[in-house]
Amino acid sequence: MPPPETDSLIHDETGTQTLIGYVVDVGDPDGRGRCWLDIGPQHTNRHGVLHGGIATALLDNASGTTGSLTVDATGKAPFLTVTLTTQFIAPVSAGKRVTAMGRVTGGGRSILYIAADLVDEDGRLIASSTGVFKRVPKERLT
Repeated sequence: MPPPETDSLIHDETGTQTLIGYVVDVGDPDGRGRCWLDIGPQHTNRHGVLHGGIATALLDNASGTTGSLTVDATGKAPFLTVTLTTQFIAPVSAGKRVTAMGRVTGGGRSILYIAADLVDEDGRLIASSTGVFKRVPKERLT
């Protein structure tokens, strides 16, 4: 996959993004949020594969960003997770890049149903999720 345009990338904007080290891309022409992570040993569980919590965080972020892109081209409109169900399909080890991408499957003005897939650099499905996301005005977040 060619590298995306650099002006569509969001680096280290949140505490979680800084802690885990993933990159957010809001430049998909289809309006789908995407994030990726180069897996290091700090991202693995005691079995040496990507920790399920980190996989879930990537799916959650790709989904929330996808929701944001429905109303804001910068991907910064707040969409909060109401529910998220994750299915773990295959393990992936350190040294690989994984990419999560969301897609809106339904909803309306303030509630969206969003599915996401996490794949490795070979296109192998690692995990998937379905969730409900709610648009929240920024002033209600404080």
